[in-house]
Amino acid sequence: MLALEISNLHKTYASGLQALKGIDLQVEEGDFFALLGPNGAGKSTCIGIISGLVNRTSGKVKIFGHSIDDEFILAKSLLGSVPQEFNFNTFEPVEEIVTNQAGFYGVPARIARKETEHYLKQLGLWQHRRSQARRLSGGMKRRLMIARALVHKPRLLILDEPTAGVDIELRRSMWDFMKQINDQGTTIILTTHYLEEAERMCRNAAIIDEGDIILNSSMKKLLKQLNNETFVLYLRDDLEQAPQLESFNKIIRLDHHSIEVEVPERLSINDLIHELETQNIVVERMRNKANRLEEVFVKMTTKTDDASAA
Repeated sequence: MLALEISNLHKTYASGLQALKGIDLQVEEGDFFALLGPNGAGKSTCIGIISGLVNRTSGKVKIFGHSIDDEFILAKSLLGSVPQEFNFNTFEPVEEIVTNQAGFYGVPARIARKETEHYLKQLGLWQHRRSQARRLSGGMKRRLMIARALVHKPRLLILDEPTAGVDIELRRSMWDFMKQINDQGTTIILTTHYLEEAERMCRNAAIIDEGDIILNSSMKKLLKQLNNETFVLYLRDDLEQAPQLESFNKIIRLDHHSIEVEVPERLSINDLIHELETQNIVVERMRNKANRLEEVFVKMTTKTDDASAA
């Protein structure tokens, strides 16, 4: 079953800006789906329309088969959304913010209190339940937004930049939590500028640019579009100049102990290490120079720009 079905969705603002140019998108139930694109690409407009906060110009949206036109209340009850901006009363206690949200969806008070306790404990906020939200750190406020979005147990959760401004340790704990609720059956749509999140968490992805979906595929197929990868290798011994390698053309010496090498698709990192070893060059550690998904994104948007220019 489809958790989300978008058909020929258009949005033109009064200024004449075409934010969405007839996009089609389908997200399967149980998926962890990435919606990616640069600022101004149309992601937030799309999410706003799905959530009922932005009026569309034309097109159709269904959530688990229920149209947001004909069955708005039912469709909305199946959806939880975590926007980029904090949009709760910061002078209210944490517990009340979450419990009141459940009440908006008709959840009985006894169950609302139970679910509030569950999610606040899951997200490490239970000890702050009586604190005013304004006293929380930025990362805790972000987790509060997630608890509030989940308290009515939606089947589809939209996370719009959920880890923006969150430190690395907290970000990883949020990754684990999001993976857990997805494993339990909640469909998740994620937008993020931390593209390593999408590569790590998501099974499928769409890239939107200037109001058009320019790519929609599995994450695995998307990453296969790269022709090469660039690695930075840290070496055991001093190196006075970049080594000459028969199978690798682009080699840059960064300093005495590190080099940058572009590995073509037909070869692997093991091929590179083997060829270095034939010259008695020992690699102690290495890393990708850039996130692979980011490279795909740049490649796809550049293609779009070139086509437009033609």
